[in-house]
Parts: sequence; structure tokens; C-alpha cells
Amino acid sequence: QVQPVESGGGLVQTGDSLRLSCAASGSTFGSYAVAWFRQAPGKEREFVASIRWSGGGTWYATSVKGRSSISKDRANSAVILQMNSLKSEDTAVYYCAVGRPIASTMQNEAAYYYWGQGTQVTVSS
Repeated sequence: QVQPVESGGGLVQTGDSLRLSCAASGSTFGSYAVAWFRQAPGKEREFVASIRWSGGGTWYATSVKGRSSISKDRANSAVILQMNSLKSEDTAVYYCAVGRPIASTMQNEAAYYYWGQGTQVTVSS
């Protein structure tokens, strides 16, 4: 089975950019979809972005669309989430998840069954 491993979190200032990486461990992403979710203190976990490792298509939450991009780094078997113009409300633990959702469930947490441990992103004003 594939185990996603996140890296790249940290403390940044409002307006800064951050690059999160989700690497495949134990196997490859193969025919899976890879997604980023986040959970802020006191809030439920929410979808951020997702991408199919084989094939096309990207999905974004409204809250990050236009200032974030998700992409594949095939050389390193990783999925990259580039976040720009960061806001304080982007502060959360970011989780990488792997699954085989259909197009209509790409944003559904329940469609993903391998989860990473999470990486903290803190945006300070």
C-alpha cells in the first residue's frame, strides 16, 4: 500500500508563499488520486485541492482557487501544493490523502483511504 508523507510546512507571514510536498512511500501513486485537506483549530477538516496521478484533472476549493496550484513531480514521485498570497485563515494542519475517487467525489474526505500524518502551516500577520 502507498503511504503519503508530507513535508514543507512552517511559519510564514501573510502574503508569503509556501510549497508543500506529498511523497509516496511504500509504493507509487500509480492509478490513485492525491488530495490535500486541512484542519484548522476547532474546525472540521476541509478539502483544499486534488489531482489524478495518472491522467488529467485538478480540483480546488473555492477558498484557495486562483492562488494555489497542485501538480505532479514525477521525478520524485510527489505531489506539490504551491500556495501563494497566504492568509491567516490558511493556518491549519495540512494532510495529504490518497484514494480512488470518481470525479464527483474528488473533494470528499471519505473517498480517500491512505492519509499522511500532517504538516503544520502557520500564517502570521
